[in-house]
Amino acid sequence: MANTMRWRYGDTNPIIAAVDSATVVEIGDLVYLDTDDAKPASSQADQGTLLLNQQVFQDNFLGVAMQASAAGDTTPLRIATTGVFEFDCASATFEIGKLIGGSENAGGTALVTQKVEGVAAHAAAIGRCAKRVNPAGTKVLVDIISTVMRGGPQAPA
Repeated sequence: MANTMRWRYGDTNPIIAAVDSATVVEIGDLVYLDTDDAKPASSQADQGTLLLNQQVFQDNFLGVAMQASAAGDTTPLRIATTGVFEFDCASATFEIGKLIGGSENAGGTALVTQKVEGVAAHAAAIGRCAKRVNPAGTKVLVDIISTVMRGGPQAPA
């Protein structure tokens, strides 16, 4: 996927995160914290099922990359921990507040770095739909919430 500025509006509450020299991150990638480094969603080890992949990713969700990192680069990255971002999705309808999580590749072996889908459980969500999508569309605005920095999406009180 190419560098794509997905931020649309809202405070991004950025942080600066370390990145390993072997890790390639593009602008717009969903990233997680792996011990002490930011990595794109596709780098996460396959957990065997979509739900398990989403849950492990949500547990370590750092945010959305606002800068790129090429192979060999170790310059720390700016990561948005909140804000509304436009992501690709399979054709679907979404209502405001719908929980959104990562999406898997066609082989079901890894998450995709810049694609999302609706999820049923808070434990799999990285944000919520910020604008209704009806009729079905292939893009959705997602109000992301970093689990690492902000506790992730919470159940209503």
